[in-house]
Amino acid sequence: MKNLGSCLMVLLASLFLSGCMSDLTGTSYSAREARFTQLVRFGTVTEVQAVKIDGTEGEVGTIAGAAIGGAAASGIGGKREGAVGAVLGAIAGGVLGHMAEKKITQKGGVELTIQLETGSYLSVVQQNDPNAQFNRGDRVKVLTQNSTSRVVHAQK
Repeated sequence: MKNLGSCLMVLLASLFLSGCMSDLTGTSYSAREARFTQLVRFGTVTEVQAVKIDGTEGEVGTIAGAAIGGAAASGIGGKREGAVGAVLGAIAGGVLGHMAEKKITQKGGVELTIQLETGSYLSVVQQNDPNAQFNRGDRVKVLTQNSTSRVVHAQK
C-alpha cells in the first residue's frame, strides 16, 4: 500500500512538471498574446545556430520531490528514525525534484540572425520546431509584440 502511494505521488509530480512546459516556437501564441497588433518586419536568415533553452526553476519540482522523498523515507526504522528519515528524504527529494524540473523542461532552440530589408541585423532565439526548420537564405518575417519577437517563414 505504501509503495502504491509513492507511485501515485511520482505520477502526480510528473503531471505537474509536464504542465509547466510551454511552447516557445515561432508559431505558438499564449492566450494573452491573441488579438493584439504586432510589428511586422521582413528579412533573410543569414545564420542559424542550435542553442539550448534552459528549463524552468519553479517550485513544482521542489515541492513534488520533497513530498515524494519525505513520504518514501518516513518508513525507515521506528517512530524517531522515521521522522528523521522523512525530513532528510524531503530535503534530498526537494533538491532532486528541482533538478528534475529544470532538466525535464529544458528545450532545444535555434538562434536566427536575420538581415532585415532595411539592412540592419537582429537575432531571435526560439524553440526548435520540427515543422518549421530554418536555413540560411530563407525569407522570413519577424513579428514583434511588446518585447517578444518570433520568426516565421514568409509567404512566397
